[in-house]
Amino acid sequence: AIHAGAFHGVPALYLARHGEPHAIAPHRINYRANLRALADLGATHVVALNTVGGIAPAAAPGSLWLAHDAIDYTWGREGSFHDGVLLALDHVEFAEPFDAGMRELLGAAAAAVRVLLHPRAVYGCTQGPRLETAAEVRRLARDGCDLVGMTALPEAALARELGLRYGMLAMVVNRAAGLSPEPITLAAIRREAAACLAQVDATLERLVALHDASTIAAVIVEPVAG
Repeated sequence: AIHAGAFHGVPALYLARHGEPHAIAPHRINYRANLRALADLGATHVVALNTVGGIAPAAAPGSLWLAHDAIDYTWGREGSFHDGVLLALDHVEFAEPFDAGMRELLGAAAAAVRVLLHPRAVYGCTQGPRLETAAEVRRLARDGCDLVGMTALPEAALARELGLRYGMLAMVVNRAAGLSPEPITLAAIRREAAACLAQVDATLERLVALHDASTIAAVIVEPVAG
């Protein structure tokens, strides 16, 4: 379901990408349907809230990050509208997978409310739903990944194809496998995500104040997992 309403006075759509209740595994999410529905309902901008594992030394639980680049390790997902079947084949430019303007706005909003938001990170997207092995995390680190999650791709690519300005605000909820001093549990992930939400809400409230409210239909994508 997509919930329509207002977020601090701005027309907004809210989508829980894993469903309500949280039940859809990352590799089974119908990313094309989600993004197409948001666009059809008038969305122009997307703020994606993602819980992630921290790989970079500074990516401690409770920290917030703006991803600027990504590596896709997933497979078998429907990753394009322009696949030669649904729509004519096309090759969309994707050198910067997260919209620079949205990243600038999110950074300015966080600074205005004194929320520490790390401005750059490479996000590695894995298949899930299982968490990564320690060896896989070491490979991600060698590849240059700072964060690891399971849902930003193909989500960001589909948003680009639809002309949606997509920015991702990542909440670190655990150190990645092999870097965590304790076993990673879903209960601990949810606790850390909940602890981040006050800072996230303050940032988003300031974001809509900074932007022209007549042109933005903010889409808040749920922050429980992935």
